[in-house]
Amino acid sequence: MIKIGTRSSKLALWQAYHIQDLLIQHGLAAQIITIETKGDMILDVTLAKIGSKGVFTEELEQALRDGTIDIAVHSAKDLPSSLPHDLEIISFTNREKSNDVLVSLKPDLHLDEIATFVIGTSSTRRNALLKHYYPQVKTTDMRGNLQTRMRKLEQGYCDALLLAYAGVHRMELDQYIIQHLDLYQFTPPVGQGTVAIEASVNLNSDLREIIIKATNHSLTFTALQAERAYLNRLEGGCSIPSFAMASISENKLTIEGGIVSLDGSKIVRKTISGALAEAANLGKLLAEEVLSAGGDEILKEIKKGI
Repeated sequence: MIKIGTRSSKLALWQAYHIQDLLIQHGLAAQIITIETKGDMILDVTLAKIGSKGVFTEELEQALRDGTIDIAVHSAKDLPSSLPHDLEIISFTNREKSNDVLVSLKPDLHLDEIATFVIGTSSTRRNALLKHYYPQVKTTDMRGNLQTRMRKLEQGYCDALLLAYAGVHRMELDQYIIQHLDLYQFTPPVGQGTVAIEASVNLNSDLREIIIKATNHSLTFTALQAERAYLNRLEGGCSIPSFAMASISENKLTIEGGIVSLDGSKIVRKTISGALAEAANLGKLLAEEVLSAGGDEILKEIKKGI
């Protein structure tokens, strides 16, 4: 019996049940164990103020170490840019559409309109990009799971929410999507749209290979190698408004990424391409290009205020 560790939100459980289904399809029995994380318990302050490293993963990682669970299932975008030496990511599922979307009960709202309205988001990246591209829009901090945010939307705390399409779609709330945001303007954070499986490096090697065979999507795994190498070089987390997305076509990987200042006044964006075998190196090279083009100054300004 494979013990799957997960957070307890509906979206996190969707991810865990998805992994369980994939394992069952390969003849493996699996049990889901829910674990509450610091990010789930502290909802009255922003993620940046909590401290972004491991805010949604730390307790799950401890459960991997003590054997309470065999694997931990995460939204890949919640994973820190580097993992402890005794843990590893063994799998990424086939990636869902990665766009951000605008969700509202008011179908006539649109970001290109001149009119001012209020968007709820807890993401430093989304906040900064909104300030850069749509300065007429106001934002308000919106923590909590998707159901909590939808309830706050209904109660009038904001006019719209800015969310990842993957989560909205998986929770079957597509009817509230009023705008799909352009991937160039709103390039997602590293890992958005895919589910990651984390395990101890001491996990039985045969079991490890079976889990990988059942759950891993090789092209997504390669793309995430590049994206996570980029994030690692930037030493980025939830408090850093960085972004990157890799795509693969005809055995070539292209990764686009950048960083934006918290006030939206400055943005650096670069693109680099190369062989699939060089995925991690391409991510590092992209980070170096972004940093040398002014990203290092943006990063210094951001870290001063954290």
